[in-house]
Amino acid sequence: MPVNPWLALTPGDDPAERIRQVGRAHEQFLSGGTRPDRMRSVVADSWARSATWIGADNTAPIDLADADLDAYRSAHPLARVMPIFRDLLGGLADDGDHILAVCDAHGRLLWVEGHAATLRGAASMNFVPGARWDEAHAGTNAPGTALAVDHAIQIFATEHFSRPVQQWTCAAAPIHDPGTGRLLGAIDVTGGDHLANPHSLALVRATALAAEAYLGAERPAPDRPVVSALGRDEALLTVGGKRLRLGRRHSELLVLLTMHPEGRTGDQLGFDLYGDDVNPVTVRAELSRLRRILGPELLDSRPYRLRTEVEVDFGTVVRLLDLGRVGEALSSYPGVLLPASDAPGVVRLRRRLDDRLRAAVLAAGDRRLVQTWLNGPLGADDLEMWEAYALLAPADLAAARRVAELTREYACNVSAT
Repeated sequence: MPVNPWLALTPGDDPAERIRQVGRAHEQFLSGGTRPDRMRSVVADSWARSATWIGADNTAPIDLADADLDAYRSAHPLARVMPIFRDLLGGLADDGDHILAVCDAHGRLLWVEGHAATLRGAASMNFVPGARWDEAHAGTNAPGTALAVDHAIQIFATEHFSRPVQQWTCAAAPIHDPGTGRLLGAIDVTGGDHLANPHSLALVRATALAAEAYLGAERPAPDRPVVSALGRDEALLTVGGKRLRLGRRHSELLVLLTMHPEGRTGDQLGFDLYGDDVNPVTVRAELSRLRRILGPELLDSRPYRLRTEVEVDFGTVVRLLDLGRVGEALSSYPGVLLPASDAPGVVRLRRRLDDRLRAAVLAAGDRRLVQTWLNGPLGADDLEMWEAYALLAPADLAAARRVAELTREYACNVSAT
C-alpha cells in the first residue's frame, strides 16, 4: 500500500498486478457489498459513496450542452485561468496520450482538451464538456473524488467505480476561491497507467496553486472580513489577506454576531448557543477566547458586536434571492450552514435559509435548478422536489423510480407511527 494515501502506486509496485488485485476487490465489493481489504481507504470510502448512487456500469450524464454550456463556462471564474492551465498542462494534452479537463464545483466538465484521437476515446464514456463527473453521477474518479474529499488525488485504472472508466488513470486537484475559500472546481489530467506516478499528482497540484495565486492577485484586497460557513463544520474567516479556521463554538458565535450588527448581550448569545441549558460562565469564557482571536479591532464587548461590516457567504445567497437570481443563489450554496452545529440560533438561521432557497427553486420551475438541488446536500430524500423534477422531465425514468421509492418509504413511516 502507498505511504502517501493520495498516490495510487508506490515505487516497485507492478501496475499490471495492482490492476488485477484491485479489479478482484472491485468485483467482490459489488457482489457482497463488504469493504475491501488492502485498498486505499480514500478509494474504499469513495466506492461506498458511489454504490449508494449509481451502478458499476453507469455512464456520466450530460448536464449542459450547446448554448447553455457556452454561457455557463464563459461566466465561470475558472475561465480566467484557462491560459494558465493550457500553459502548464497543454503540452501533455497535445502529446496524444493525455487529456486536460477542468470541471466546476458540481463536477460538470467545462473544458476537455487533447489530441482528437484521445478525445474520441474519452467521448465513448461521456468524458466530454457538459457531462457530470461528480461521484454521484460517475462514481470514483479523480476530478469527482478530488471535489468530494477536497484534496489532490490519483485514481488508477480499476480503482474507478464505473467499469467503462477502468481503462483510464487520472490525477486531479481542487481549486478554491482565494478570497473566500469556496470550492470552484478541479483541474484534471487523464491518460494511461503511466500517470500513476508522483510527478502527475505534483503537477496538477502545482497547477491548481498557480491558478489560485492568479485569482488572488487579480482580486482586490478585501475591504472587510469574509466569513465562509456554508457546507463547513468550522467557519473560515478571511481578514487582512489571512485565513483563520475557527473552532465549532467560535464559528457559531461569529455567525450569530454577523446576524446582529446592533450587538448581543452575553445572555442573548448564551441562549442562541445553548437554549435554556445556558451556563453564563461558559459563554463568557468562549466570548473572551473569541475576542482574543479576533482582536479588539474586530470584536467589541458590552454589548458584543462586530466593529466592522463582515461579508458572509450565506448573506450572498440571501442577497441573490432578494434580486430574484435563483440560479446564482443556488450556485453560491455549497452546503448547509455549519452542518454539525446544534446551537438553537444557528439551527433557526439554517432552516430559514434552506427553506427560502428551496421554495425559490420550486417556484422557478426550471428543470436544471431542480436537478441541481436534488444533487445537493438536501436533495436525496426530498420527495416534493423529486415529484417536481419528474413533472419537468417526464422521460427520466430514474426520477420516476425515485419518486416511487420515496413515496413507499413515506407511507411505511406514516403507518409505523
